[in-house]
Formats: sequence, C-alpha cells, structure tokens
Amino acid sequence: MADLLRCLLNVAEKAANVARVCRQEAPLFELLVQEKTGADKNKKFVQDFKTLADVVIQEMIRHDVCAQFPELTGFIQGEESNKFENGLGESVTVTVCAQQEDTTALLAKVLDGDQTAASLLSEVIHQDLQLQDQTAESLQISISPADVGIWIDPIDGTSQYIEGKEEEEPDEGFCVSGLPCALVLIGVYLRATGQPVMGVINQPFNRKDSTGKGWKGQYVWGVSYEDVNVCSLTQRRQSLAQKSEHLSVLLSSSERREVKDALAALSNGSLMFASGAGYKILCVLQGLADVYVLSEGSTFKWDSCAPHAILRALGGGVSDLSACMQAKNTGYASEITYHQPSGDHQSHGVDRWANQGGIIAYLDSSVIEKVIAVLAGKI
Repeated sequence: MADLLRCLLNVAEKAANVARVCRQEAPLFELLVQEKTGADKNKKFVQDFKTLADVVIQEMIRHDVCAQFPELTGFIQGEESNKFENGLGESVTVTVCAQQEDTTALLAKVLDGDQTAASLLSEVIHQDLQLQDQTAESLQISISPADVGIWIDPIDGTSQYIEGKEEEEPDEGFCVSGLPCALVLIGVYLRATGQPVMGVINQPFNRKDSTGKGWKGQYVWGVSYEDVNVCSLTQRRQSLAQKSEHLSVLLSSSERREVKDALAALSNGSLMFASGAGYKILCVLQGLADVYVLSEGSTFKWDSCAPHAILRALGGGVSDLSACMQAKNTGYASEITYHQPSGDHQSHGVDRWANQGGIIAYLDSSVIEKVIAVLAGKI
C-alpha cells in the first residue's frame, strides 16, 4: 500500500505538469474547452466545462496506476468521460498508449492535427517522474491494493482553471478564487465499506515561480487505516474552535441565504467564501477555516474522497449534513462513504455519485454540534 501512495504522488505531480502545460499555451487552451451536456452536466452551474486536460489527466492516472497495480483495473473511477469531440466534429476516445508516439498521434487527432501541441502533451504524460518523499517511503500499512478503489478528480475547480484568474496576493494562504483553487484529487477507499483510507491533493498553481510568469505547485497526502494515521502536514494553525467561541465558517457563494444567515451567528458575522469543493476542504485541512458547510447535493465522490481521507488522518472527517441533522449525530456514524452510488432511483448520470445530503468538513468534530444547532429548522 505504501507503493501505491508513492505511485499516486508521482502521477498527481505528472497531472499537475499537464495542467500547467495546457495553461501555458493560450491559443491551444481555447481549443480544449467544450461544454458538458446531458447526464454529464453538473446541474449546479449554468455552464460546466470539460477540458482535454481533465480527460488526459484522468486517463494518464488510470494508465499509470493499472500498469503498476493491475488488480485495480476496473476500480478506478473519475469525473470525466474519455470521449472528446475535436473541431471537425469527430468523436475521439482519449486513452494513454504504451508508446509515446502512439499517444502523440491520438492527441493530434483530438487537436485537429496540431502535432506540436500533441507532442508537448505526450512528452509530459510519458515522463518518468519520481518524487522524493521520505515519510511516504517509510510508511508501513497492511492492506492490499486489491481491497481498494480510487476516485479521481483530474482538475477540481475546472471553471477557475478555465478562467485562469491569478490572485496576486493570497491572504495568508487563502484565495477566494483563481488558479490556486484548481486541484488534482486522488482518493482511495475500501471496496467493502467505502471508508476513505488514502488521499493525495496536488495544487498545481500554488505560487508564482521566480520569473513571475510560471507556477510552482505543492502537494498534501494522508493515510488513515486502522491504527495508522499519517499526514504530510506536520504543522497546523490553531483553529478558532480551540481559542474562541466563534468559528471560521467556509461556504460556497451560491449557498442558500437562510443557511448563510444562520451560520453567520457562529462566525461572528464574518463568513468566508471560496471556489472549488476540494479547495474549500483543503482550507479546513490547513487550518484556514474551522468548518466547510454545503447544504446542497452539488459535490460528488471524486470531490471529497481524497481530502476526506487526509482529514481522517488528522482526526477530522467529512459527514453527510442531512444525516447529521436528522440523527443529531456528532460522531463518525454519518461520515460519507465512497463504494456505492446513491439509492435514489431518480438519480442518473453523475448525480448517482453526488453527496446528496450536503456535507460538513471539519478537523474538530465538536463543530458538528454547533453547526446543527444553528441550522435546526432552517434546512
């Protein structure tokens, strides 16, 4: 299982490289965007986009992981369909081939014959990248890859990635919107129970490089299984939950007014807002917020699996808000699981994998009771 973690760290960094390369080619990037339609469309947004970067990253991760761990074949799921329509209206199934030149030829077909761009992407996809992480390399965990499944969100916060807004000065590490909110998320769960046990978050656009033109990234990982709880985050800010009666509450700007009003009382009237579900949970992980609350079912298993596993490694979790409200539950019984689609027969397409009861993400479980208390009768 430690070998799997090292593999995921490497493919997540390769994914970040793909994301950065695609953004650096502005004319190319314009060609990469296509609107999602039908069952693949996230109902929360008027326009929801799929990019070639999304598809390439997802298929690259699937290819690399299955090459090393064939027992995971068929158990790696992602947000995206691997069908892409090029400018000529041709539907192309995007896969990563065994040979770089074959991948280049396939990508050239997607890119309307642009060999230069296809070669650039293919080179990143087939690079032999080996991150050095001493803690990950020394990890001992007794679980077989045959017992787990994987959720991939190739670029969480796709709209932020597409718009490409660059926050000049993040406020003490916190960004409301922009490229830093776009993340690569890879989460591992137990097939039998759906419990998240390993997560990797790669933030391709963490900070500008020394030239001020390119970007440097960062990554966070965590493992939580039986008595093993290990995380790459070694220092956290002291949360407001530990030093004040008020909480720092993070929400989506599209959250319902009644929810905002109720939670404002917890935060002394100062709510926080940011883009991207994965990014908002990352902010909780980093101690930038005490709790992230979402009352709607507009996040999905691929959004929450990776950060959920990391939160568990630090003693926190991601729970189903609706279940917490109904059961007045403050423990782990209402935590989200990842192995089964929704039992709602009305759900189709991506909605089968939605976190339909909403979510509450936390490091300190005592915040659940406080959130439930102010939301009682409001949702």
